[in-house]
Amino acid sequence: MIVAVTRETFPGENRVALVPAAVPTLAKAGLEVWIESGAGARAGFRDTQYVEAGAKLLAARNEAFGADVLLCVRAAGANPSHWGGDLPRLRSGQVVIATCDPLSGSEQIIQTARAGGVLFALELVPRITRAQSMDVLSSMATVAGYRAVLLAAETLPKMFPMMMTAAGTIAPAKVFVMGVGVAGLQAIAMARRLGAVVSANDVRPAVKEQVESLGAKFVQLELDTTAAEDKGGYAKEMGEDFLRRQREMIARVVAESDVVITTAAVPGKKAPILVTGDMVGGMAPGSVLVDLAAERGGNCELTVPGETIVHDGVAILGPANLPSDVPYHASQMYAKNITTFLLNLVKDGQISLDLEDEIVAETMVTHGGNVVHPRVCEALGIEPPTASAQTDVKVEGSDG
Repeated sequence: MIVAVTRETFPGENRVALVPAAVPTLAKAGLEVWIESGAGARAGFRDTQYVEAGAKLLAARNEAFGADVLLCVRAAGANPSHWGGDLPRLRSGQVVIATCDPLSGSEQIIQTARAGGVLFALELVPRITRAQSMDVLSSMATVAGYRAVLLAAETLPKMFPMMMTAAGTIAPAKVFVMGVGVAGLQAIAMARRLGAVVSANDVRPAVKEQVESLGAKFVQLELDTTAAEDKGGYAKEMGEDFLRRQREMIARVVAESDVVITTAAVPGKKAPILVTGDMVGGMAPGSVLVDLAAERGGNCELTVPGETIVHDGVAILGPANLPSDVPYHASQMYAKNITTFLLNLVKDGQISLDLEDEIVAETMVTHGGNVVHPRVCEALGIEPPTASAQTDVKVEGSDG
C-alpha cells in the first residue's frame, strides 16, 4: 500500500500533510511513504529528513499520483484555484485525504467525484472520543487562537500585563473573546499568559466553567441558547433576531475592551455578524479587533478578509489561514491527525471503507463517481445517489 504526500499549491499555504516523524509510524503498519520533493520545505522539513525516516523522494508531482492514497493539507474546495490542475492526474478509486471545505458548495467536490476519486474531508470528523486525535479543526483552531492573541499584542499600542514601576502603574489590557470553542479557549489562555484581564462570551452557557477555569470572566447573556449546539458539538446557525439581541447585550463589553477576538463560525455557513460598525465606533482609538472568522465573511461587519483596516482609530484584522503562519508545529499536529485517520482506514494492509464505522461514514464525501455525503449533497443542491454508492469495499495495494 503506497501513500504519497504532495507539495501544497494553495497560495500562502506553508504546511505539509506529513512530517518526517510520522513516516516510521506508517511504515510499521506496512505502508510505503512517498514524498514530493520540497513538500515540507516551507514548514521547516528538508527532503533528507524524510528520506532518513524511510520515505521515498519523488522528483516530479505526477509520480505522487501513482500512489494508492494521497495525503494533502488542502484539496478540492479548500484549494479551488489549483485543485483543478491535479484532477487529470487523479486515478479512479484513488483515495484522497485532506481538508476540502466540503460544505461550501464547491464545484470542485463534484469534479473530484467525476474523476473517480474517493475523497475524505477531515473537517467532517465527528466529535466523538475515539476521533479526538483525528480532529483537524480543533488542532488548527488551537494554533489560530494562539496566533490571534500575538497579532493583537503586536498591534495594540499598549502592553498586556499590569506593571508597577517607578514611572507609575500600568493597567492591564482588557481582552474580550467572543466564542469559546477551541480557538477561543486558546486565545483566553494565551491572553492570560501575557497578563491581560480577560472576559469571554459564548451562546452555550455550558462553557462558563471552562472560561472560569482559565482565569477569565464569563459574560452571561440572558438569552435562550438551548438550540445553539448540534449533536456533533458544533455551533449551529442562530436566527437574526437572536443575533440582534446578542449584539445589543455585548455592545457595552466591546466598548470597554482594548482587544476583541471573535471566533464564531458555523461549518458551511457565512459567519454570523457579532460586531457592528456602530459597536466598533464605540471602542477607544487604538483598540484592536481580530476576526478569526474572516475567511467565512467575518464576525465584524467591517472585516476585510486577508487585510487589516482602521476604522475610527480601531484596527480590524481579518487574518486568513493563521495555522500557516506557524507551519512547523501546525504541520506536526496535522500529521498526527491525518496519520491516525489513515490508520483507522487500514485493515490488513488495505484501505477498508467500512461504513459501519461512524468516522468513515461521516467523512467520506465522494465514491464510485458520486457525491455520497448527504450534507455535502445538500450544500451542492444535488440529490444523494439512490444506488448503493457507499459500499463496503477495499482498495488494493499497488505493486509500486
